[in-house]
Amino acid sequence: MTKTIDPTCISQQDLHGILLTAVAPRPICFASTIDAAGNVNLSPFSYFNVFSSNPPVLIFSPARSGRDNTHKHSYLNVKEVPEVVINIVNHTIVEQMSLASTAYERGVNEFEKAGLTQIPSETVRPPRVGEAPVSFECKVQQTIELAEEPGAGNLVIAKVERIHISEKYLTDGQLDTKKLNLVGRMGGSWYVRASESALFEIPKPIRTKGIGVDALPKGIRESEVLTGNNLGRLGNLEALPSQDDLNSIQKDDEVQMMIKKLGGASEKLKSQLHWLAQRILEDGETTKAMALLMYTETL
Repeated sequence: MTKTIDPTCISQQDLHGILLTAVAPRPICFASTIDAAGNVNLSPFSYFNVFSSNPPVLIFSPARSGRDNTHKHSYLNVKEVPEVVINIVNHTIVEQMSLASTAYERGVNEFEKAGLTQIPSETVRPPRVGEAPVSFECKVQQTIELAEEPGAGNLVIAKVERIHISEKYLTDGQLDTKKLNLVGRMGGSWYVRASESALFEIPKPIRTKGIGVDALPKGIRESEVLTGNNLGRLGNLEALPSQDDLNSIQKDDEVQMMIKKLGGASEKLKSQLHWLAQRILEDGETTKAMALLMYTETL
């Protein structure tokens, strides 16, 4: 069963909850801005992402208040001074980020409230966050008001002019995902932490062309054991296993043991071999797993 909702028929608060719970995790940034009088503001945003690398463009959206329809101070500031520093938030400063989200009066410096360090920028007036793993000095190219109702977003399109990276997050001169320890915004008061134990890799089909799930033998596509993720990984192979791969898997000790135990052509044997193939696949040996699955097709 599926629950279908017309977004025009529910409250803004309920719609907000659905959107932010479903569209997650979202990266989090600290946007540091300054008004014409020189007052500094620091606000966190999860309506934020990178949208271009050439030119380098980041976008965040200070939405109108769902309670009183007022603009966020960050948005008012970039309208006065079209500059911003986008500071990446990781687990080291996530509690300070949450504190800075408090609706302080305009003119209050959230750097001070959150106990964060102001570092002068090189190309823009707003300071950057000294504790941030990465900071991007940006010039605001454009702002787009999406609507005038409570909850409406205001897109701030910002071009990167300088990048500052804390060296403790580098390995061999490159940003290290495992060291970054980033956090993501979920629904309600929930967050997620991209710690090393939570990370996993998937081969990227950018320079290669996978054979696709539709090219897999029917018995593999319709397996009662393999998941959609398993099939997606198999479909990412550039070619089916070679004859040498097929010959090798038939001689595998674990495969031979299963054949002797369960017989040479039973459905139970095929099922058990599919479980074995799934385990091999999840260990990252995609070609070997595919060879085993193709061997089951001959039984």
